[in-house]
Amino acid sequence: MRILVTNDDGILAPGIVALANAVSEFGEVIVIAPDRNNSGVSSAISLETPLRVTEIRPNWFQLNGTPADCAKLALSGFLKQEPDMVVSGINAGQNLGDDVIYSGTVGAAIEGRFLGLPGLAFSLAGHDGVMYYDTAAKVANLIMKRLMKHPLEAGMVLNINIPNIPFDQIAGFQAVRQGDRHFSEPLKPTLDGRNKEIYWLGEAGKIRDGSLGTDFHAISTNHVSIMPIQVDLTDHNRLNMINHWLKRE
Repeated sequence: MRILVTNDDGILAPGIVALANAVSEFGEVIVIAPDRNNSGVSSAISLETPLRVTEIRPNWFQLNGTPADCAKLALSGFLKQEPDMVVSGINAGQNLGDDVIYSGTVGAAIEGRFLGLPGLAFSLAGHDGVMYYDTAAKVANLIMKRLMKHPLEAGMVLNINIPNIPFDQIAGFQAVRQGDRHFSEPLKPTLDGRNKEIYWLGEAGKIRDGSLGTDFHAISTNHVSIMPIQVDLTDHNRLNMINHWLKRE
């Protein structure tokens, strides 16, 4: 099996090394990752900029593009043989609730939905201090083992978040739904070196729905959260409502 490993933190990030090592026992690993941090770019692709690829060591390539570009490149003829699955991460920081909409880590995994196995996006729910990439790597390895023994259908995408704790403190694995956040914190205006006003976007909003069954709740109770994502954005439950609305005078 050929496994494409990518991320949004950049090819020099420690998480991608941990992930590549974790999945290497399951087949040939090819790494194609951005040459710099691309956090928050979602499924953006490069339409106005030509893509340049540099092989930094055997089967490790850096790209001047987005995470989705990396996966699309691999699926569009760059590789002599198409990969069998896309595995993305390990992201430095959680992708819970509304984060999923913006996540480049998830965006890359979504590009893998055309392949024979689910796309997997791994994130470590921590930012500061010690980062337990070894825990996340063990979780990735266990999930891959289960996937090899009990394959899931092609076209699925799994968003997987791992508590930033030692592996022996992991309470278990939970299938979850997406939680919900309040709107993001206010802008942070400041001045640049030429005394011109600039703005930093505020932090992600506080948790609005972290109830039992959500990804937020799973992480807060030291469980690995596994959320299946659908690419179809249609709100099927409200189609009839829109039809009724269109018929009103």
